Amino acid sequence: MPLFHNVYGKLKKLGLIPLDKEKALQKLIEENLLEVLDMGFISSEYQTTHGGRIDTLAIDSDGAPVIIEYKRNRNDNVINQALSYLKWLKAQKVEFFEMLVTKKLGPEKASRIDWNNPRVICIAESYSKFDIDTLEVIPLRLELYKFHYYENNIFTLEKINSEDEKPQYVQQTATKQIENVIEKKSVEINIDTQLSKGQPYVQELFFTLKGKIYELDENIQEKVTGNYIAYRLSKSFAEIKVQKTKILIYLRPIIYSADSEKRIYKVPDSYNWVLDSRIYIENIDDLNYAMPLIEQSYKDVL
Repeated sequence: MPLFHNVYGKLKKLGLIPLDKEKALQKLIEENLLEVLDMGFISSEYQTTHGGRIDTLAIDSDGAPVIIEYKRNRNDNVINQALSYLKWLKAQKVEFFEMLVTKKLGPEKASRIDWNNPRVICIAESYSKFDIDTLEVIPLRLELYKFHYYENNIFTLEKINSEDEKPQYVQQTATKQIENVIEKKSVEINIDTQLSKGQPYVQELFFTLKGKIYELDENIQEKVTGNYIAYRLSKSFAEIKVQKTKILIYLRPIIYSADSEKRIYKVPDSYNWVLDSRIYIENIDDLNYAMPLIEQSYKDVL
């Protein structure tokens, strides 16, 4: 899709320009990983035990391990290479990746790793039909992103597929493959498991909160993990933990002037959490106070 620059009412088409160095794309993404993909950076050019180098190793905001590879020319077989690295990563002991995350992002982030949903991301300026067709049969979270760099330092990154479109049998196959590697981490996770932690009035409060969150946008998705219940569009904007007598909500950075009663607590910067603002709710009045803050967090991902 072409981009245009408005110059005094006249639209001028922006021309595509090449990145000046082979590593420029990787460097640009890694230095802005949190902003463009909502991920925490772990390592660049990570050396594997079989002699390969993973371009970028990361962890997303939901705790999923991520391998990112960059396709710098049309002949690069980057998808097969990335899948090979994922196979290697899954063959390592669980503690191996936890150690990497702890060293770079801290123990709190390492405790939230979602081993059921590792991701492989490929970033390129273009893809072949073979690349696109591969998505239909790969039983993993394989995602392709297309980038363009324009005049005036305009950079775009567009996802050209969605893991949500995978056939159900593919997701089931992927889960079985992963469970063979991380069996000791695998537990049955559903929303009832989370709600059972709270007393009945807390469970009722949660469903009221959930309903109000869904009123913000018909495209909001719910994701349940072992640690929290997340609500997201392109990125997560709220993570909810049900506790015995209250609900803890993590949000994206809040404009603190909106928190007139100073109820928001800031997560320490050393944790490197994207959702770094937290608030407790114990009753409907607390919920009503929190909703404008939740809406502010939601607008941050639009």
